[in-house]
Amino acid sequence: MAAGLDPEVLARGVLAGNRRAVSRAITLVESMRSDRREAARRMLQELMPHTGGAVRVGISGVPGAGKSTTIDALGRRLIDAGHRVGVVAVDPSSARTGGSILGDRTRMGELASRPEAFVRPSPTGDHLGGVARATRESMLVLEAAGFDVIIVETVGVGQSEVAVSGMVDTFLLLALARSGDQLQGIKRGILEIADVITVNKAEGEHAPEARVAARDLRQALHLMRPDDTPQVLTSSALTGEGLDEVWQAVLDHRQALVDAGRLETRRAEQQQAWMWSLVDAELRAAARTTPSVRARRREWEAAVADGSMPATEAAEEILAALRSDWSRQA
Repeated sequence: MAAGLDPEVLARGVLAGNRRAVSRAITLVESMRSDRREAARRMLQELMPHTGGAVRVGISGVPGAGKSTTIDALGRRLIDAGHRVGVVAVDPSSARTGGSILGDRTRMGELASRPEAFVRPSPTGDHLGGVARATRESMLVLEAAGFDVIIVETVGVGQSEVAVSGMVDTFLLLALARSGDQLQGIKRGILEIADVITVNKAEGEHAPEARVAARDLRQALHLMRPDDTPQVLTSSALTGEGLDEVWQAVLDHRQALVDAGRLETRRAEQQQAWMWSLVDAELRAAARTTPSVRARRREWEAAVADGSMPATEAAEEILAALRSDWSRQA
């Protein structure tokens, strides 16, 4: 184990609120190396009893909606109100190089400079939907370190919102007023999972059109979700107007879950989903790396690409090769 990544030492440092330990702990849970994954599991076992008390919020929105700017402004207001804010900013990795932009610390510069905040860009890698594989574990590290508000910002590519909604208590969607079509760029699936919606950039001459957009969204959502229509508000990350109301709507939604006995159930269901997502990820990795599959991987991919083999047949052969390798190892 590399110096500074001992799981028991890291766990003690995280629980003490040591920022360097928090950073190294998240580095550990992000690692793909098998020895570090085992160390991460041991560390999380130490941390788990100290998690679960934070307000967990997912934030997403159409491109240009101002997600990072809103988180920066909202986070600073929460700190001024006495909270400690942890942010996991799921960052798009380059499909070509595997590198990531990691620009959120710049876009959230004021928040990131506050000692009561911890902003962690988390590269997505190749995880389905663009959600970083270790996002959930990073959230647990931050909770154990004493951050009582955890915000997850998604890359806004569609499927990632669904994944993040399965990690948080409340899913906040940022929308924009757009001339000609107030609902432009908002996928129906995202509207179906949003718990609170705010039309951002509602300042100056744009305030009236933001109010119109909010009204249109309320009407659409009343038809789409008559039994659980989310609150639709307007706000401005630039001026701060409406942000207090947005946060209150988040708290109101969470309290409604508590009152209905749904928060505990929701989190238990999320844990079960997390378990199976980890199983899926490990099986996918095994299917790519076991000897029999690795030996013929390019052959199968080429055959599927040129149409000489159906994808279903190739998948069956891959699974058969995987089972054969496992049988030999047993």
